[in-house]
Amino acid sequence: MTRHRRHAIAAMTLGLFGALAHAQVATPAGVWKTIDDETKQERSLVRITDAGGAYTGKIEKLLDPTKQASVCDKCSDERKDKPVLGMTIIKGVRQNPDDKARWDGGEILDPNNGKTYKVRLTPIDGGKTLEVRGFIGPFYRNQTWTRVE
Repeated sequence: MTRHRRHAIAAMTLGLFGALAHAQVATPAGVWKTIDDETKQERSLVRITDAGGAYTGKIEKLLDPTKQASVCDKCSDERKDKPVLGMTIIKGVRQNPDDKARWDGGEILDPNNGKTYKVRLTPIDGGKTLEVRGFIGPFYRNQTWTRVE
């Protein structure tokens, strides 16, 4: 085999590995800075973790110092009157079997109004941001969260 041919094969192999690495889908796991879709204010840090394919998200830090003692007084489930700090707000999210770039099937809680919504999480921009869509039927709200870690 000639030297040029070996270089060409090596270059193609490296290119293939690079393409495979790039093809891997970013997951929603990590710490995200939440941004209010209406006020555009930074609100909290949420840690999303994967436990055997099911993702959950917990409020790890509230960014407004005046909200540190907030409780979910409008919640109607077991989270009623519980502290918002440390609260699980995302439950039961799994990777979509038909669209591997999306995670859905679970729910998200808005502690401000106590309502839960179906949720879809879509990492974008190489996993640097997370599109969070909460919806009831045809109605939905989007937020874009920014990865912290």
